Amino acid sequence: MTRSSARRRVPASVLPARQASASAVRSFAIAWAAALAGTSYVPMSGAEVADLLDRLAGELVNALRAETFDPKAGYDAGTELVNAHFTTPASLHRCVHIIGERLLPELGVEPTPWFLDRIAELQGALAAGYSQALRVRTLREQEAIRGAVLDARDEAEAALRASEAKFRAMFADAAIGIGISDLTGRIIDVNAALVRMMSASREQLVDSNVRDYVHPSDVSDGLWASYGRVLRGELDHYQIEKRLRRPDGGWAWANLTVSLVRDDIGAPLYLVSMMEDVTDRHDLQETLRYQATHDPLTGLSNRALFTERLAEVFDPDSTVGPADRRVGLCYLDLDGFKVINDSLGHDVGDRLLVAVAARLAESVAGEHRLIARMGGDEFVVLVDETTGPNDVIAVAESILATLVPPVHIDGHELAVAASIGVVERPVAGTTAADFMRDADITQYWAKADGRGHWAVYDSERNAYEVARFALAAAMPAAMEREEFYVDYQPLVRLGDERTVGVEALVRWQHPVFGRLGPDRFIELAEETGLIVALGKWVLRTACAQAKRWLDEFGDDAPYISVNLAVRQSREPDLVAEVCKALEDTGLPARLLQLEVTESAIMSTLDAPLEALRTLDAMGVRIAIDDFGTGYSNLAYLRHLPVKELKIAGSFVEGLQASDREDPVDAQIVATLVTLAHALGLTVTAEGVETPAQAERLRRIGCDSGQGWLFARPGKPENIARILSES
Repeated sequence: MTRSSARRRVPASVLPARQASASAVRSFAIAWAAALAGTSYVPMSGAEVADLLDRLAGELVNALRAETFDPKAGYDAGTELVNAHFTTPASLHRCVHIIGERLLPELGVEPTPWFLDRIAELQGALAAGYSQALRVRTLREQEAIRGAVLDARDEAEAALRASEAKFRAMFADAAIGIGISDLTGRIIDVNAALVRMMSASREQLVDSNVRDYVHPSDVSDGLWASYGRVLRGELDHYQIEKRLRRPDGGWAWANLTVSLVRDDIGAPLYLVSMMEDVTDRHDLQETLRYQATHDPLTGLSNRALFTERLAEVFDPDSTVGPADRRVGLCYLDLDGFKVINDSLGHDVGDRLLVAVAARLAESVAGEHRLIARMGGDEFVVLVDETTGPNDVIAVAESILATLVPPVHIDGHELAVAASIGVVERPVAGTTAADFMRDADITQYWAKADGRGHWAVYDSERNAYEVARFALAAAMPAAMEREEFYVDYQPLVRLGDERTVGVEALVRWQHPVFGRLGPDRFIELAEETGLIVALGKWVLRTACAQAKRWLDEFGDDAPYISVNLAVRQSREPDLVAEVCKALEDTGLPARLLQLEVTESAIMSTLDAPLEALRTLDAMGVRIAIDDFGTGYSNLAYLRHLPVKELKIAGSFVEGLQASDREDPVDAQIVATLVTLAHALGLTVTAEGVETPAQAERLRRIGCDSGQGWLFARPGKPENIARILSES
């Protein structure tokens, strides 16, 4: 059938009875998109391709159904497909095939000769439009490429001419030094900036060798290795900051970049070296580095430099020093410096620090040593590659010796001493942080033990200190978990060995350390302030137990003796707290004795002393514990509301042996007993362990005794048994 016959009007009876639905057209478009998938690269998503083909399919359907047929819709579709970058033969083949095979069935149209002719016309028109659009596209791309080639050639020729001119101008007028050398290092040419930088003439530099200007230390630091790699073509260039020796003997620092220039076939021709003069910057950096790493007052190394050096020593990857490398440290703090600083002024204090620094630098400086000021009046001396602790102890003793002569400042003769912590150990197995922590701890030990001497780090002592800290931290929770309990030890009248009193002794059942006596935690409780809460708990617990004994034994019940800590004695609510404990438990005041240390009661202020007098007036017994170990201000005793003295066990030790006694201890005890009785006080001797002691104390006139001879501290049941048996 001819094109003209295809354009003839179709009889109405031949046309489909219904219009093709949009869903049917969309279904065909999706099938068309699936057929085109992978045939060409298009910068469109799958959804965008489906939308394009949906529109083109609609135009093809409208052309098919028109009474007067025009295949232009096929031609336009071929053009749009090329414009959408469907440009391969496979794309054209798939389009022609799917239109012929799927368009009429998808629309539900019978393949009558009329419609088959129109389908063929559309296929041909699409192929024609596709081919024409592809040809135009190809011609346009070829013209663009040809134009680009011509433009590139013109630009390259212009760039070459400009590059040559620029190079000539740059080489001559550049602010940085430029030198050109052959492959052997012989200098071929230099510019004016390099001549100025090297403080030399062009004639002096040309024909000399670059090796003549290299610092001796650069020979072994990889400079020539990089140079060789450039010559072998392994590197196109390398950059490094180096010192250059000037012909006049001076040195210049340069940021050096060396590049290899090749010929057209890639063979090395010569080397171009560009040198930026950074001497001023380097000098400034060195100045800033010195300022950042040195103490401005004393000129010694500062904390930053010391920390840096220490990190190098303990660097696990370091190859410096022997495999069994050891290191030591003296950490010193000046004794009494704050007094000098506060009383004579900071200017005198600063000058004293300068004098001390000078002495340190003169006396202990040397190889493998670093002296640094850590801040304030603290200094350190790092001793590297030691052979043992004695090396560092010798340094510490040298420091103490050099500080002995007084320092004279503005007419003041200032005595200087220091407390020094000494640490020495192998580098392996520890860290810089551990090393400094232990040195700091040891320095505090030296200061706590006295002035003007050194202390060596002791791991056992440190473990003890750590344990003390752990105990102090655990005490509040231990109170809440009820880990504390009270043991009781009888106070026995020596005349008839009857139990007349019981001392309450607090204990701590620690979940890790086990049973702890008061010597392990009372001091910590004093330091942390927990002693007040703990003392109140012991007081209430002891009073409650004493009331149970009163209920059980009546008039034979003993009084309860409770230790009163120094801090407790100074609490403003002491009287109220004791009254509450007695009231809550129902214990009579006459059956409560409060033990206060001699040093505490001798230094008691008016308010706490008044509280003790109030308690005494209530009937509460007041006793001085460990009498004879404190102030021993005997004349002051008669002014105190005291009913009993407890003689310290150290005075009773000399009376233990059955065959002999210490006459001095016997005389001291006898004197104390006589004095106490003269003042109307009773006396209890602590630490009674042998029958000989008990007998001698009885003969001396001591009223009561307390110690292992009679009973060890134990549970309340033990006291009840003793009371039942007496």
